[in-house]
Amino acid sequence: MAERNAAEQSPDISETDIAEADSVRTDFAQDDFAQVDFGKLDFAQIVRRHQAMVFSIALHFLADRSSAEELAQDVFLQLHANLSTMKSEDHMKFWLRKVTAHRCIDYRRRRKPPQVSLDDAPEPAAPAQSADLFLARRLRQYVAALPEKPRLVMILRYQEDMRAEDIAGILAMPLATVKSHLQRSLALLREKVTRDIGDVTV
Repeated sequence: MAERNAAEQSPDISETDIAEADSVRTDFAQDDFAQVDFGKLDFAQIVRRHQAMVFSIALHFLADRSSAEELAQDVFLQLHANLSTMKSEDHMKFWLRKVTAHRCIDYRRRRKPPQVSLDDAPEPAAPAQSADLFLARRLRQYVAALPEKPRLVMILRYQEDMRAEDIAGILAMPLATVKSHLQRSLALLREKVTRDIGDVTV
């Protein structure tokens, strides 16, 4: 019962916020501007190019729009201060994901949220693929209930479609630990979905 209540009380992202974040990323990916050479971009263009990615990671992790917007602004302020060190588009994207991930953890720790056992939650970041809004909502609750590191690992893997090796580099975490987080979180997810909802393919 306590486990179920924890899921019910987890912070949730509205369907509008999710749809907006995903729509912005999809629209921008199809924008001709995405083909501009990295060396010719000014800072305003760089922000436009990557703001949807940074905001989406923060939104899925923090489950709060205003906090995600604040964090994204901080990340781009830090990028501006380090712009001269960026060597390529791939380097900048890696840097942004790394800084956003660590800022998410720092943000949560500064606000000291309730501690939740890993056994009390799992999470995949693929709710957009489900036509069942109730299941999508449940999955986000499970995601929000995960401890910090496993949650970030799942978001980076299933939302950002990153390889385990790249996640290990961004989070400064051994590859074996990343794989362990993925395996354990997915197993817990399947267990909770089956128990709470019934037989569902995850």
